[in-house]
Amino acid sequence: MYYYHVTIAYKGTHYFGWQAQSTDTLYEDKLTVEGTIQNALKKITNYQPCTISAASRTDAGVHAQGQRAKITIANEISPEHLLLGLNSLLPIDIRILECQPSTKDYQPNRSSVSKEYHYYFLVSPVDNVATSDIVLHLPIENFAPDNLALLRAACQLFIGRHDFYNFSSRDSSISTSVREIFYCDIHQTSFLPLANNMYYLKIIGEGFLKHMIRYLMGALLELARNRITLDEIALYLQQHQESKLSPKAKAKGLHLIHIEVPE
Repeated sequence: MYYYHVTIAYKGTHYFGWQAQSTDTLYEDKLTVEGTIQNALKKITNYQPCTISAASRTDAGVHAQGQRAKITIANEISPEHLLLGLNSLLPIDIRILECQPSTKDYQPNRSSVSKEYHYYFLVSPVDNVATSDIVLHLPIENFAPDNLALLRAACQLFIGRHDFYNFSSRDSSISTSVREIFYCDIHQTSFLPLANNMYYLKIIGEGFLKHMIRYLMGALLELARNRITLDEIALYLQQHQESKLSPKAKAKGLHLIHIEVPE
């Protein structure tokens, strides 16, 4: 078998997440990013055995600029030709950015040192058609510097090692809901001349629980709307609660930017 380490970008709008669902008849007609790449691999390898495993299983509607994965195939193909071949067969909303030789022992989901995500949101009375499928619309007319300062203060609460049980979906496969966040802050950006008044949450951590970033962002959005307080966010980081502090934010604003792996 031959092994390759790839970096992948995709727009998740039309996909039912990363992970292929072919074993479940409920989802067998749902497009996934993994399944789409596997179909392209099968054509390249003349339907010889092939697999792809990723470092992060993104949700339906979530996008990526730096997904990392391992491809295993039975045919020897140069990394350059594999990259070109896949991109020629994949739809325009999935692209292989880099392809390098790898090893049998490399496991992307276990090798990552940290993961960086951005959550983009547009503050405007009216949504922007140019960014509506990749950026959340926050219809607040007056987003003053005090609002931004409040969100940044909340971000500081998330930094460090905390139990994020209250900010995640239940997952019986994990042994602990404690995770370490290395960086968390709100930045302003723009897609001028297409859009302005655009912001994003930048968060870097050792790893994230199921829906964790979307629940954190959901709390920030409720804070921006003055529906919850900083003290409530702090309390939810300290004690397990029966109910959620806020709904989870929509998937479309979330982007996997980078996964750090050892050299």
